[in-house]
Amino acid sequence: MIKRTIQSLMAAIVLAVAMPLSAQAAEPVDDTAALAGVEEAKGVFQIDFTEAEKTAFYLEIIRGTHANFVRQGLEPDLVIVFIGPTVQFLTTETGDDVADPATLMRIESEVARLAELGVRLEVCAVATEVFGVDNDTLFEGLDLTGDGFVAMIGWQAQGYHPVTMF
Repeated sequence: MIKRTIQSLMAAIVLAVAMPLSAQAAEPVDDTAALAGVEEAKGVFQIDFTEAEKTAFYLEIIRGTHANFVRQGLEPDLVIVFIGPTVQFLTTETGDDVADPATLMRIESEVARLAELGVRLEVCAVATEVFGVDNDTLFEGLDLTGDGFVAMIGWQAQGYHPVTMF
């Protein structure tokens, strides 16, 4: 039984090492069909998460989405609107009881990177009031908007396509 377990473990390790190598050798996957005839990449993301780790993860994913548009010849025009409890993760005054400090640093770093790329990042003032976040302590690169729902509707009315996130 132990021998079989060791063999299974070794096979899993071989696969884990070999799969990334074979993926690198393959042609890059792209979005040719979806982007056929598309001349502008305007999207608005609404982030309403209760977990700091999930927030950090999705900010990294959005940065990758930006890079994928650029790689495929489109200049992305992206907006992120933060609402709800997520605003607790966007301040320099967050306590350790809200989230792991390392995760909060990842979020702050991603906010800076996205802002540097030209992604507009808006924080709902209604949410900062409800969750007791001082607007003067928001990370650099974040813009305060009056109401996140109004912002979402406004961006959509301007032709920004909403991106669903769970």
